[in-house]
Amino acid sequence: MRIAMVTDYYLPTLGGVQTLVKAHKEALEDAGHEVIVACPLVAPSADDTVVALPASALFAPDGYPFTWPYGRTADVLRGALSGADVVHVHSELIGAIAGLRVARDLGIPTVQTMHGRVDVYTAKVLPLPSISSIPLAWLHRRRIPHVAPISGGQRYTSTRLARRMWRLMVNQANFADHVIVPSEHFAGKLAGQGVVTPMTVLSNGLEGSVLAQVTGARARRPDGGLRVMWCGRVSPEKRPEVFVEAMAALPDSVTADMYGEGLALAATGRLVRRLGLEGRVRLHGAVPREAVLRAALEHDVFVSTSYDFDNQPMVILEAIASALPVVISDPDLAEFIPAGGVEVTREPSAASLAATLARLADDPARVTAMSEAMADGADGAAQRTHLSGLLGVYESLTGAG
Repeated sequence: MRIAMVTDYYLPTLGGVQTLVKAHKEALEDAGHEVIVACPLVAPSADDTVVALPASALFAPDGYPFTWPYGRTADVLRGALSGADVVHVHSELIGAIAGLRVARDLGIPTVQTMHGRVDVYTAKVLPLPSISSIPLAWLHRRRIPHVAPISGGQRYTSTRLARRMWRLMVNQANFADHVIVPSEHFAGKLAGQGVVTPMTVLSNGLEGSVLAQVTGARARRPDGGLRVMWCGRVSPEKRPEVFVEAMAALPDSVTADMYGEGLALAATGRLVRRLGLEGRVRLHGAVPREAVLRAALEHDVFVSTSYDFDNQPMVILEAIASALPVVISDPDLAEFIPAGGVEVTREPSAASLAATLARLADDPARVTAMSEAMADGADGAAQRTHLSGLLGVYESLTGAG
């Protein structure tokens, strides 16, 4: 089978979508399938299975290349997608829109993975989002019919901006032939807002080359302190400031490392300095993925401060594969974490996070038990575990298999 994947996120950068696309590509190729990936690049790729989409020279939201303009993007994709059996789209911006439209013109079935909450991302990242989201929605509506209405009766659709972005997400999902969602909680929201395209809940997974780097992960046995890891896009929707404020309420024996870059990195650094945490909270910025995996083996606990935004963060799957206990602020994220390996804070506040980490610092046996539970459920983090489900979706559209 020949699969073409289209994403608006630059493949070599750290991020959940990029990580999953790599995992899909590696697992499918190992199974004998041909895969190309079309995405915007900031430098030429030596991989001839990666197709460069045009990128704006002026606009780079959150530091990522922005696929632009639509016409040239569609022209590139007409050549790249020709001959594909399936087109699998992994975003909602210009590249994704062009991928869906060109695939339809070519008569190729399409799969859309809904990775996350565009409404929250837009509100937190775009400058003047209530205004700047208008042209984005207009560009989307020009190519993807916006026919499904959005209910304002939910907390997450209570604002005009949120409804505008949910309309974008729902109508894009309905334009595809099949939708994949990595979590039940997000699938339920999409269905509730009007997605009628056949939908499959299919967990994300890590590629074999990543799992090889965490082989031999051991149960954590903290001794005299607690080493805490935070990793992700350092951006407002991830709430890094909540993590730093929680660290300020903890004793010196609790130390932390934060990995990642983003719009809030400078502000996070200023907060660390203002709270006098330079010796206990280390900001590493952008690092190679190998460094993140090493860190997952060296820390005692991983923390996610994201709330009402993430779907299924790939970095938590990396924690699972590394037998690293996880503390989360959003109870929805517990859905895919092995039972016994996760603590959910009572509230999504810094004080509640600090209280949870203080309990773990005082109870190293609990940390060890959580780590052992993660190790027992590590197979669920592997892409190979979910490959048959992915191929099943493709085959349902192509008649193969």
